[in-house]
Amino acid sequence: MSLVPPFTEETAIAKVRMAEDGWNSRDPERVSLVYTPDSRWRNRAEFPVGRQQIVEFLTRKWARELDYRLIKELWTYRDNRIAVRFAYEWHDDSGQWFCSYGNENWEFAPDGLMQRRFASINDLPIKERERKFHWPLGRRPDNHPGLSELGL
Repeated sequence: MSLVPPFTEETAIAKVRMAEDGWNSRDPERVSLVYTPDSRWRNRAEFPVGRQQIVEFLTRKWARELDYRLIKELWTYRDNRIAVRFAYEWHDDSGQWFCSYGNENWEFAPDGLMQRRFASINDLPIKERERKFHWPLGRRPDNHPGLSELGL
């Protein structure tokens, strides 16, 4: 299966799952390799440009967002663009849990690397007992419900 644009429903879904798996690895170097060397992001109030700034951003993110678990879901796709919605759970160093919800718009270069990523994110404080993402750190198991199945 070719994961380069233009995307089909099947390749867009596969691209979203690959992104989810990468981010759940919490490995900034690994994650950065799916972006073009000059990739441009908007993530909350930060605007990283290029792989080095992406690695620095993700390193800070995962040092602050502990026990991070993410689910992404395809919203729509067309040509070289994919829109996703996502939710992730994490806690800070005081033990306060959060569920962060958002949307991302992605644009891909012809070689399949992501050249632009625009994310809008909201954080909701939750109690630990309200968590819904209960798998060991790392890749979400194939049998774990997605966002729609969880009613998110």
